[in-house]
Amino acid sequence: MNSALLGIDIGGTNLNVGRVENGKVTEETFKAVDKIASKEGILSSLFEAIDSVIKPNIVGIGVGVPGVVDPLTGIIYDIQNIPAWEEVALKDILEQRYNLPVSINNDANCFALGEKIFGKGKNYENFIGLSIGTGIGAGVIINNRIYNGVLCGAGEVGMLAYKDSIIEDYAGSFFFSKKHNTTAKEISIKAKNGDESALKLFDEFGLHVGEAIKAILYMFAPEAIILGGSISKSFPLFKNSLEISLNTFAYQKQLQNFKIEISNQSGVAILGAASLCLQKFK
Repeated sequence: MNSALLGIDIGGTNLNVGRVENGKVTEETFKAVDKIASKEGILSSLFEAIDSVIKPNIVGIGVGVPGVVDPLTGIIYDIQNIPAWEEVALKDILEQRYNLPVSINNDANCFALGEKIFGKGKNYENFIGLSIGTGIGAGVIINNRIYNGVLCGAGEVGMLAYKDSIIEDYAGSFFFSKKHNTTAKEISIKAKNGDESALKLFDEFGLHVGEAIKAILYMFAPEAIILGGSISKSFPLFKNSLEISLNTFAYQKQLQNFKIEISNQSGVAILGAASLCLQKFK
């Protein structure tokens, strides 16, 4: 029996667990995350999801979480939008329950790693994986390796001060929910049907995403940014206004070979989380 890995993507809205064999996700399951549930309640949902896909050939478990985590100890200190998970020793918990080695990192780093090994990141030595979904998170690849920073804090561009709050409130789903009392999915459907107000809303959204990308360019000067997350699927709706924002970037020479790519790798977050184990085994 060929060996396999388990990849876990814990998001602010859902947790996704998948079995990875021969570089592909062969089976996966989704669970909604109850943001007001207790620590034990969320762990119970996670165990249930893992138990539904784990097999005897699993040799390691990789986990991506949206927040502050120590990749060495596997302690999660804070997860965005899940207040009950504060200082959770998830690595120890999972290793004791499943008797398997566990690796944990930030979910944006896992997305970037998945793109590096399996997706469009193969073409770049230095790039940013920018996930735009419930929030906005950036995984940083420098010289073909993840750059974590302290407690996986590198790349948290969404937390930078912007307008009356932070970038995440304008360049992620919160722009639609907090600022306009709707959802990105609802507005994208309207925009694709030609609704003028929806199209204008995406134009405004693109300007904000452009500002986030400019911040990344000033900090890291990457070869490329690979967009992922649920809202990236609507990229054609905000591409033009994003480019208008980039026209005000101070160092236009830097943009001559710069690329913005859209992830098309199925299950990239799961693949990236599982790939944490590959790096550990090396």
